[in-house]
Amino acid sequence: MVQEVDVRTFAAAHADGALVIDVREPSEYTSGHVPGARLVPLGTVQRAAGDLPGGQPVYVICASGNRSRTAASWLSQMGFDARSVAGGTAGWSGEGLPVVQGNRENAA
Repeated sequence: MVQEVDVRTFAAAHADGALVIDVREPSEYTSGHVPGARLVPLGTVQRAAGDLPGGQPVYVICASGNRSRTAASWLSQMGFDARSVAGGTAGWSGEGLPVVQGNRENAA
């Protein structure tokens, strides 16, 4: 079973420097993403897993939580401590938390 965290729990982890991957498509990501989130589209997660650091939780986010559950499940099966963010980027921005636009993780 995939571990799922709510937006508030994720926000606290994010404030502490958590590793975040965004599994949406590039056009979704550039239109607004969590600051510091690394773009890893869902179709590339399994290939990109080797580039993720181990030994720390990986927070997986998408638009609403569906794709992130799938990706977190795959990562968990590969030995990662993966956690899906319930409510996704929509929940994050709905709480009034910051989003950035552009191709870079911390783009302005």
